[in-house]
Amino acid sequence: MFATACKLASRYTYPVIMARRHFDRTTKWGCAAFVVLNEQGWIATAAHLLAAEDALQRSCREISDYSGKILAIRQDPRLTCQKKRQKISRLKANPKWVTNVTFWWGCDGIHLREIRLLPEADLAVGRLEPFDPERFRPFPVVKDPVSLDVGTTLCKLGYPFQRIKVSYDESGGEFRFATGPLPLAGFPTEGIYTRTLSAGKSSDGRYDIKFLETSSPGITGQSGGPLFDSRGTLWGVQSRTDMHSIRILARTPGKARSEDEVLSLNLGVAIHPELLVSYLTDNGIPFRRSDY
Repeated sequence: MFATACKLASRYTYPVIMARRHFDRTTKWGCAAFVVLNEQGWIATAAHLLAAEDALQRSCREISDYSGKILAIRQDPRLTCQKKRQKISRLKANPKWVTNVTFWWGCDGIHLREIRLLPEADLAVGRLEPFDPERFRPFPVVKDPVSLDVGTTLCKLGYPFQRIKVSYDESGGEFRFATGPLPLAGFPTEGIYTRTLSAGKSSDGRYDIKFLETSSPGITGQSGGPLFDSRGTLWGVQSRTDMHSIRILARTPGKARSEDEVLSLNLGVAIHPELLVSYLTDNGIPFRRSDY
Protein backbone atom coordinates (compact mmCIF):
# COMPACT_ATOMS: atom_id res chain seq x y z
CA MET A 1 0.00 0.00 0.00
CA PHE A 2 2.79 2.43 0.89
CA ALA A 3 5.63 1.12 -1.29
CA THR A 4 5.31 3.84 -3.93
CA ALA A 5 4.57 6.52 -1.31
CA CYS A 6 7.67 5.55 0.69
CA LYS A 7 9.83 5.85 -2.42
CA LEU A 8 8.44 9.35 -2.98
CA ALA A 9 8.73 10.41 0.66
CA SER A 10 12.32 9.18 0.84
CA ARG A 11 13.18 11.74 -1.84
CA TYR A 12 12.07 14.67 0.33
CA THR A 13 13.01 13.25 3.76
CA TYR A 14 16.57 13.44 5.11
CA PRO A 15 18.37 12.78 8.39
CA VAL A 16 19.72 15.39 10.75
CA ILE A 17 22.35 14.42 13.31
CA MET A 18 22.70 16.64 16.37
CA ALA A 19 25.86 16.49 18.49
CA ARG A 20 26.88 18.33 21.63
CA ARG A 21 30.06 18.44 23.70
CA HIS A 22 29.81 18.95 27.45
CA PHE A 23 31.97 20.76 29.98
CA ASP A 24 33.33 17.39 31.17
CA ARG A 25 34.38 16.68 27.54
CA THR A 26 31.81 13.94 27.01
CA THR A 27 29.74 13.97 23.82
CA LYS A 28 26.12 13.14 23.11
CA TRP A 29 24.30 12.72 19.81
CA GLY A 30 20.82 12.25 18.42
CA CYS A 31 19.36 11.48 15.02
CA ALA A 32 16.06 12.74 13.62
CA ALA A 33 14.59 13.87 10.30
CA PHE A 34 13.52 16.88 8.25
CA VAL A 35 11.39 17.51 5.17
CA VAL A 36 12.66 19.51 2.18
CA LEU A 37 9.75 21.67 0.98
CA ASN A 38 10.81 23.45 -2.20
CA GLU A 39 13.55 24.27 -4.70
CA GLN A 40 14.68 27.25 -2.61
CA GLY A 41 15.91 24.86 0.07
CA TRP A 42 13.29 25.55 2.73
CA ILE A 43 12.71 22.71 5.17
CA ALA A 44 10.30 21.86 7.98
CA THR A 45 11.18 19.88 11.08
CA ALA A 46 10.36 19.63 14.80
CA ALA A 47 11.43 22.70 16.78
CA HIS A 48 12.55 20.68 19.80
CA LEU A 49 15.40 19.25 17.72
CA LEU A 50 17.04 22.69 17.82
CA ALA A 51 16.98 22.85 21.63
CA ALA A 52 20.73 22.23 21.75
CA GLU A 53 21.28 25.79 20.50
CA ASP A 54 19.30 27.18 23.44
CA ALA A 55 21.19 24.91 25.82
CA LEU A 56 24.47 26.18 24.37
CA GLN A 57 23.53 29.84 24.89
CA ARG A 58 22.34 29.18 28.43
CA SER A 59 25.48 27.20 29.25
CA CYS A 60 27.73 29.91 27.81
CA ARG A 61 26.18 32.46 30.18
CA GLU A 62 26.60 30.16 33.17
CA ILE A 63 30.18 29.23 32.23
CA SER A 64 31.02 32.92 31.81
CA ASP A 65 29.61 33.65 35.26
CA TYR A 66 31.52 30.70 36.75
CA SER A 67 34.79 31.77 35.09
CA GLY A 68 34.25 35.35 36.23
CA LYS A 69 33.93 34.27 39.84
CA ILE A 70 37.15 32.25 39.61
CA LEU A 71 38.99 35.20 38.07
CA ALA A 72 37.72 37.56 40.77
CA ILE A 73 38.95 35.22 43.50
CA ARG A 74 42.36 34.80 41.89
CA GLN A 75 42.79 38.57 41.53
CA ASP A 76 41.70 39.40 45.08
CA PRO A 77 44.89 40.68 46.81
CA ARG A 78 43.34 40.24 50.25
CA LEU A 79 43.26 36.44 49.96
CA THR A 80 46.11 34.04 50.61
CA CYS A 81 46.79 31.27 48.09
CA GLN A 82 45.19 28.76 50.44
CA LYS A 83 42.05 30.89 50.83
CA LYS A 84 41.82 31.30 47.07
CA ARG A 85 41.98 27.54 46.56
CA GLN A 86 39.32 27.01 49.23
CA LYS A 87 36.92 29.55 47.76
CA ILE A 88 37.41 28.24 44.21
CA SER A 89 36.82 24.65 45.38
CA ARG A 90 33.42 25.71 46.76
CA LEU A 91 32.26 26.91 43.36
CA LYS A 92 30.14 24.30 41.63
CA ALA A 93 30.66 23.62 37.93
CA ASN A 94 28.01 21.73 35.99
CA PRO A 95 29.73 18.88 34.11
CA LYS A 96 26.87 18.85 31.59
CA TRP A 97 27.15 22.47 30.54
CA VAL A 98 27.05 22.48 26.73
CA THR A 99 30.23 23.91 25.24
CA ASN A 100 29.90 22.98 21.56
CA VAL A 101 27.00 22.07 19.25
CA THR A 102 26.77 20.98 15.63
CA PHE A 103 24.08 19.80 13.21
CA TRP A 104 24.64 17.59 10.16
CA TRP A 105 21.85 18.29 7.67
CA GLY A 106 21.89 15.23 5.44
CA CYS A 107 25.32 15.80 3.90
CA ASP A 108 28.58 17.59 4.58
CA GLY A 109 28.90 21.34 4.17
CA ILE A 110 25.20 22.26 4.43
CA HIS A 111 23.96 24.70 7.08
CA LEU A 112 20.48 25.82 8.16
CA ARG A 113 19.85 29.56 7.80
CA GLU A 114 16.89 31.91 8.35
CA ILE A 115 15.46 29.69 11.08
CA ARG A 116 11.92 30.53 12.16
CA LEU A 117 10.22 28.85 15.10
CA LEU A 118 6.67 28.34 16.29
CA PRO A 119 7.52 26.70 19.63
CA GLU A 120 3.95 26.06 20.77
CA ALA A 121 3.42 23.88 17.69
CA ASP A 122 6.92 22.35 17.82
CA LEU A 123 7.40 23.65 14.27
CA ALA A 124 10.68 24.90 12.84
CA VAL A 125 11.38 26.04 9.29
CA GLY A 126 14.66 27.15 7.78
CA ARG A 127 16.61 27.30 4.54
CA LEU A 128 19.49 24.99 3.64
CA GLU A 129 22.62 26.64 2.30
CA PRO A 130 24.24 25.86 -0.08
CA PHE A 131 21.38 24.05 -1.80
CA ASP A 132 21.23 22.13 -5.08
CA PRO A 133 17.53 21.60 -5.93
CA GLU A 134 18.27 18.89 -8.49
CA ARG A 135 19.59 16.67 -5.73
CA PHE A 136 16.39 16.90 -3.69
CA ARG A 137 13.60 16.63 -6.27
CA PRO A 138 10.71 15.88 -6.20
CA PHE A 139 9.39 18.10 -3.45
CA PRO A 140 6.29 17.16 -1.43
CA VAL A 141 2.71 18.14 -1.98
CA VAL A 142 1.13 19.34 1.28
CA LYS A 143 -2.33 18.00 2.13
CA ASP A 144 -5.20 20.46 1.76
CA PRO A 145 -6.45 20.69 5.37
CA VAL A 146 -10.04 21.34 4.33
CA SER A 147 -10.77 17.62 4.04
CA LEU A 148 -9.16 15.25 6.54
CA ASP A 149 -10.90 11.93 7.11
CA VAL A 150 -10.47 10.15 10.43
CA GLY A 151 -9.47 6.56 9.73
CA THR A 152 -7.13 7.42 6.86
CA THR A 153 -4.04 5.21 6.93
CA LEU A 154 -0.87 7.28 7.20
CA CYS A 155 2.84 6.52 7.32
CA LYS A 156 5.76 8.04 9.26
CA LEU A 157 9.35 8.03 8.01
CA GLY A 158 12.52 8.72 9.94
CA TYR A 159 15.89 7.36 11.01
CA PRO A 160 15.67 5.25 14.19
CA PHE A 161 18.08 2.46 15.16
CA GLN A 162 21.18 4.30 13.95
CA ARG A 163 24.62 3.50 15.34
CA ILE A 164 26.67 6.65 15.17
CA LYS A 165 29.96 7.34 16.88
CA VAL A 166 30.63 10.98 17.69
CA SER A 167 33.90 12.42 18.97
CA TYR A 168 35.25 15.92 19.39
CA ASP A 169 38.66 16.84 18.03
CA GLU A 170 40.10 19.14 20.70
CA SER A 171 42.99 20.28 18.52
CA GLY A 172 40.85 21.07 15.50
CA GLY A 173 37.82 22.25 17.45
CA GLU A 174 35.33 20.17 15.48
CA PHE A 175 33.10 17.12 15.75
CA ARG A 176 33.84 13.89 13.92
CA PHE A 177 31.13 11.40 12.94
CA ALA A 178 31.41 7.71 12.15
CA THR A 179 28.01 6.80 10.73
CA GLY A 180 28.74 3.61 8.83
CA PRO A 181 27.28 3.26 5.33
CA LEU A 182 25.64 6.33 3.81
CA PRO A 183 22.94 7.27 3.11
CA LEU A 184 21.33 6.34 6.44
CA ALA A 185 18.45 3.89 6.07
CA GLY A 186 14.98 5.31 6.64
CA PHE A 187 12.41 3.36 8.65
CA PRO A 188 8.64 3.69 7.96
CA THR A 189 5.77 2.88 10.34
CA GLU A 190 2.06 3.10 9.65
CA GLY A 191 -1.08 3.93 11.62
CA ILE A 192 -4.45 5.58 11.13
CA TYR A 193 -5.47 9.18 11.73
CA THR A 194 -7.47 8.99 14.96
CA ARG A 195 -8.33 12.57 15.93
CA THR A 196 -7.26 16.22 16.00
CA LEU A 197 -5.70 17.58 19.18
CA SER A 198 -6.14 21.27 20.00
CA ALA A 199 -3.69 23.16 22.20
CA GLY A 200 -5.08 26.69 22.22
CA LYS A 201 -3.57 29.72 20.53
CA SER A 202 0.02 30.63 19.77
CA SER A 203 1.53 33.27 22.06
CA ASP A 204 1.01 35.95 19.41
CA GLY A 205 -2.62 34.89 18.92
CA ARG A 206 -2.17 34.28 15.19
CA TYR A 207 -2.42 30.50 15.04
CA ASP A 208 -4.69 27.77 16.35
CA ILE A 209 -2.26 25.14 17.61
CA LYS A 210 -3.42 21.78 16.28
CA PHE A 211 -1.90 18.32 15.99
CA LEU A 212 -2.84 15.11 14.18
CA GLU A 213 -2.95 12.00 16.35
CA THR A 214 -2.20 8.59 14.89
CA SER A 215 -2.82 5.10 16.25
CA SER A 216 0.86 4.15 16.21
CA PRO A 217 3.68 5.84 18.14
CA GLY A 218 6.53 7.73 16.60
CA ILE A 219 9.90 6.09 17.16
CA THR A 220 12.96 7.97 18.37
CA GLY A 221 14.61 9.10 15.15
CA GLN A 222 11.33 9.90 13.37
CA SER A 223 10.83 13.32 14.98
CA GLY A 224 10.78 16.05 12.34
CA GLY A 225 10.01 13.54 9.60
CA PRO A 226 6.90 13.39 7.42
CA LEU A 227 3.47 11.95 8.04
CA PHE A 228 2.12 11.05 4.59
CA ASP A 229 -0.70 9.17 2.88
CA SER A 230 -0.64 6.42 0.26
CA ARG A 231 -0.02 9.00 -2.48
CA GLY A 232 3.03 10.39 -0.69
CA THR A 233 1.19 13.62 0.14
CA LEU A 234 2.52 15.35 3.26
CA TRP A 235 -0.10 15.43 6.03
CA GLY A 236 2.13 16.70 8.81
CA VAL A 237 5.49 16.66 10.57
CA GLN A 238 6.07 14.16 13.36
CA SER A 239 6.41 15.91 16.72
CA ARG A 240 6.18 13.47 19.62
CA THR A 241 4.57 10.37 21.12
CA ASP A 242 1.88 10.70 23.79
CA MET A 243 1.56 7.93 26.37
CA HIS A 244 -1.86 7.11 27.81
CA SER A 245 -2.76 4.75 30.65
CA ILE A 246 -5.91 2.64 30.34
CA ARG A 247 -7.44 0.87 33.32
CA ILE A 248 -9.14 -2.44 32.57
CA LEU A 249 -10.70 -5.26 34.56
CA ALA A 250 -8.77 -8.46 33.94
CA ARG A 251 -9.98 -11.87 35.06
CA THR A 252 -7.27 -14.36 35.99
CA PRO A 253 -8.13 -18.05 35.56
CA GLY A 254 -8.69 -19.67 38.94
CA LYS A 255 -9.60 -16.41 40.67
CA ALA A 256 -13.16 -15.49 41.49
CA ARG A 257 -12.65 -11.74 41.29
CA SER A 258 -11.44 -9.55 38.46
CA GLU A 259 -8.47 -7.30 39.10
CA ASP A 260 -7.63 -3.82 37.92
CA GLU A 261 -4.75 -3.63 35.45
CA VAL A 262 -3.18 -0.66 33.72
CA LEU A 263 -2.27 -0.86 30.04
CA SER A 264 -0.16 1.70 28.20
CA LEU A 265 -1.19 3.08 24.82
CA ASN A 266 1.34 5.11 22.83
CA LEU A 267 0.03 7.40 20.08
CA GLY A 268 1.90 9.47 17.52
CA VAL A 269 1.39 13.24 17.35
CA ALA A 270 2.21 15.31 14.26
CA ILE A 271 1.97 19.00 13.39
CA HIS A 272 -1.41 19.58 11.71
CA PRO A 273 -1.46 20.47 7.97
CA GLU A 274 -3.73 23.45 8.66
CA LEU A 275 -1.05 24.95 10.86
CA LEU A 276 1.72 24.01 8.45
CA VAL A 277 -0.10 25.61 5.49
CA SER A 278 -0.84 28.80 7.45
CA TYR A 279 2.70 29.18 8.77
CA LEU A 280 4.37 28.58 5.42
CA THR A 281 1.99 31.00 3.70
CA ASP A 282 2.52 33.73 6.29
CA ASN A 283 6.29 33.38 5.98
CA GLY A 284 6.26 33.50 2.20
CA ILE A 285 7.61 29.97 1.82
CA PRO A 286 6.42 28.39 -1.46
CA PHE A 287 4.86 24.93 -1.41
CA ARG A 288 2.43 22.84 -3.42
CA ARG A 289 -1.02 22.07 -2.01
CA SER A 290 -2.98 18.94 -2.85
CA ASP A 291 -6.23 19.08 -4.84
CA TYR A 292 -8.02 16.73 -2.45
